[in-house]
This record gives sequence, C-alpha cells and structure tokens, in this order.
Amino acid sequence: MTSKRARFAACTIGALTAGVLALSATPASASGTYSGLDYVYGGGVFADDWDNEGIVDTGHNKQSNATCLWQKILWADGELAASGIDGEFGSNTAAATARWQTKFQVGSDGSAGQNTWTAAGNWLRNSDYGTSGNTVAYYIGTSHVISVSRDSDGYYHFTDGDGSGRIAGYNYRTCS
Repeated sequence: MTSKRARFAACTIGALTAGVLALSATPASASGTYSGLDYVYGGGVFADDWDNEGIVDTGHNKQSNATCLWQKILWADGELAASGIDGEFGSNTAAATARWQTKFQVGSDGSAGQNTWTAAGNWLRNSDYGTSGNTVAYYIGTSHVISVSRDSDGYYHFTDGDGSGRIAGYNYRTCS
C-alpha cells in the first residue's frame, strides 16, 4: 500500500509541476484586468471599447503605458498638468483621478477601474468627431483634445508627454 501511495504522490506532484510550468509559460496578463488582455483594446464600433479595461492605480499597473494614456486623459480634462504624464501612477495621479471621477460622476476612489474607463470611453470620437464607425481618432476632453488611434489588432496608440508614439500596454512602461 505504501508503494501505491508513493506512486500516487509522485504522479500528483508531476501533474502539479507540469501545470505550474504551463501557466508560467503563458504571457502575463495585466494585473487587475477585466478583459484579460495586455493592452488597452477595442474592436468593431468604438463606442464600448473601454468598457472592460484593467485597473490602473497605486496597486495595479502602477508603472505602465496604460497609466500614461490615463494621465493623458486626465490632462485632456484639466485634472493633471502635462508634466505629470510619466506613466507612474502616484499620489498626484490618484488625486487627479478622484477629481475626474467626481466631475464625471463616477465613484470617486482615485483608482481608474472599469467604471472610470467606461466613462472616459464615452468621449472617444472618430475623425469627424462622430461616435459611429470603427476609426477612433480623438478623446474629447473638457480642456484639450488628444489624438488616439486603434490599430488593426485593436491596440490603442497615443503620444506621450514628449510627443513619442506609444502603445497603451499594462505590462511595460516606455512613455515619458
């Protein structure tokens, strides 16, 4: 009976090890995402593109290009200075996010989660400032208009604080 237990234990350990290795081989998804994708993403008509984005705050995706895009939105709506667009979600970005949430009547917790991204997505427009079609070209802020685009894979592009083109990903930070 002991040898059966030993074989069973060895098989169980082997299966668990294989499962862990398989999980570690898959690409990491963004922490705190709803869509499970690594990028700010959309497809089809863009009206609901940002309804399932991941969380950016002081505990999730704190240093990322998705945070940098969020900071651009805060700037466009007059809640963050251009110098604050750095891809680092710190206390200034949290305070600006809470003000933005109050302005747009979203639960004010200083974290850009699903409801906050959904509210921001309501201000995406195409090149003629319309809301129909598949081409995204602008985010219409209360203070500024920013250019955004969605490529053929559905990934959102924007320019960072220095004017360099970036893809809004959750797992890396290249913006400045």
